[in-house]
Amino acid sequence: MYIAMNRFRIVKGQEAEFERIWRERDSHLSAVPGFVEFHLLRGPEAEDHTVYLSHTIWANEEAFVGWTKSEAFRLAHANAGKGREGIYLGPPKFEGFQAVQTVLQDGRRQEG
Repeated sequence: MYIAMNRFRIVKGQEAEFERIWRERDSHLSAVPGFVEFHLLRGPEAEDHTVYLSHTIWANEEAFVGWTKSEAFRLAHANAGKGREGIYLGPPKFEGFQAVQTVLQDGRRQEG
């Protein structure tokens, strides 16, 4: 399993607009091989921004890399940032993680 996250700093007062943008966008993820699930996470608030994470789970890193080179990726990001001045406090920060261990609800453990 591979987890890909982008960390966004959203200007205070722009949270509802940011969430609307994500609710209304077509991610094109459901048809991508190796895609498992997506979460948009709202995090801690600072004085001038609120942290959000886009969190996707992939079967493996190769599936994620394939997505970044796909037409679906280009379509999903075609309008990223356009007309959205004043929402973002800087560019997003990407972080990717390879799962080392997973513990399931029933107590089973999966390595890697």
